[in-house]
Amino acid sequence: MKKIVLYSPAISTMNLGDQIIWDGVAAALRPMFPGAFYVEISTHLPVSTWYMRLLADADLRFVCGTNLISSTMNRFRQWNVNHWTAGSVGPAILLGVGWWQYQQKPNLYSRLLLRRLLSSTHLHSVRDRYTADKLASIGIRNVVNTGCPSMWGLTAEHCGTVPRDKADSVIFTLTDYKQEPKADRRLVAILKGNYRRVRFWTQGWGDLDYFRSLDAGHDIEVIEPSLMAYDRALDEEDVDYVGTRLHAGIRALQRRRRALILGVDNRAMEKQKDFCLNVLDRQRLDELPSRIREPIKTEIRLPGAEIRRWLSQFDEDSK
Repeated sequence: MKKIVLYSPAISTMNLGDQIIWDGVAAALRPMFPGAFYVEISTHLPVSTWYMRLLADADLRFVCGTNLISSTMNRFRQWNVNHWTAGSVGPAILLGVGWWQYQQKPNLYSRLLLRRLLSSTHLHSVRDRYTADKLASIGIRNVVNTGCPSMWGLTAEHCGTVPRDKADSVIFTLTDYKQEPKADRRLVAILKGNYRRVRFWTQGWGDLDYFRSLDAGHDIEVIEPSLMAYDRALDEEDVDYVGTRLHAGIRALQRRRRALILGVDNRAMEKQKDFCLNVLDRQRLDELPSRIREPIKTEIRLPGAEIRRWLSQFDEDSK
């Protein structure tokens, strides 16, 4: 029986997008290791070295998705580890992990920490070329750019079932930590001018408070802040997704809904470059009305060879 540790962003999260990532991770890993015993550990909370000692005989340790690594891991800890806990946390294998933001070269603390944390004998899966280049800059080159596991099901066959033409209804999102009130008020106005029904979904802890602070639409329906409610809203009628939350857009595509993501940071912009995800920079809202009205072709360019290469390294482990 394989014993596997999963460092999960979906435990103690304030962002429901982490649950969307986690669904992709589970779909990728669990069929590979049937009968394995899994222990899930939050990436958001400090690691107990005492507890990790109990897991010292784990066969594999996976770090599962989201923007967990950065150039300043001594100051910004999306993954709550440090040099004191690194020895018991690693050696870990990345799965769809990304770099936090566009940043300068990693500082000495981060370089040493990542070299200590990450396995030197396994290939790591990262979500975009930018992350792969950052790791290569500090000598970690056993990396392949697979994209996020949440996108692995967006095959050509699946994307062919996503409508191209505008729906009558739309669901939108905003991002509480990337506030730009003038642009976001304009976004809401554009959506109200182009759709019969407009609804808002809260992906992050502070998104609804931010939306209400804009005073941009008292008549807009608010969807319950749960992934189940969002799925139900996507499934109940023909609807588009337009918004700044990346994984809300990916979830819409998973449910065969037309999606246009408004890029507010490196995550969406890099996915557009690498995988042809439909992204419009929020700074270019002048183009949004025409993008909404025109047909949108969903044609994700999955890195199939890289995904297979990453998965195949575990062929012996999965037996």
